[in-house]
Amino acid sequence: MGGLGQLLTQLLRWALIGLIALQFWFFGHIVYWNFFNPQSTAFMRARLAVIHQKKPKAQLRQQWVSYPRISVHLKRALVAAEDAKFVDHPGFDWDGIRSAYERNRRAGAVVAGGSTISQQLAKNLFFSGERTWWRKSQEAVVTVMLETVMSKRRIFEIYLNVIEWGDGVFGAEAAARYHYGNNAQGLDHDQAARLAAVVPSPRRYGPASNSLYLQRRSAIIGARMDMARIP
Repeated sequence: MGGLGQLLTQLLRWALIGLIALQFWFFGHIVYWNFFNPQSTAFMRARLAVIHQKKPKAQLRQQWVSYPRISVHLKRALVAAEDAKFVDHPGFDWDGIRSAYERNRRAGAVVAGGSTISQQLAKNLFFSGERTWWRKSQEAVVTVMLETVMSKRRIFEIYLNVIEWGDGVFGAEAAARYHYGNNAQGLDHDQAARLAAVVPSPRRYGPASNSLYLQRRSAIIGARMDMARIP
């Protein structure tokens, strides 16, 4: 039993060392991306792998654009749609989480999410989309790291450039060109509201989509945009 206990202690020690090393790996990437733009994300690579199953030579559509070159309408639309308290919270919107929990409990299914823009960015940068308790826990730790290292503006700039807006379409510039034949800076109020409405189901709604849900959701976002505070 003594030998077994020593073995378990050694395994736990190495597991702890590995966990700490992993946190330094996450933290190092975040510090680097505070100054340099990420070339891709874990979610982008996972999506490309899926696309390659049918189209082996396919490439993702994504072009980085700086924060000033993205329409203020799109910035306001995304905050209004995804995270109204973005500039105020420390990475987690506890009121939003409680509200989403109650809605899901009443519905008996997952019909709402409480993830903030910072949490969504953490997930996109490092995780491919699987839902496990470990991933959610690590996502929360990464969210704290993002909020500690980066300004709200930098978090939002990266988010705007890496989120999905269509099958193989990532970032505001590619989204503007794919949906409207425009650039990210030239998006108007209504176009921005529609793009924000697409974010929860980006592969369901193409450029020609005009469902009743999309119309209603775009109108709701459009009505909230003027009140949205952006970094």
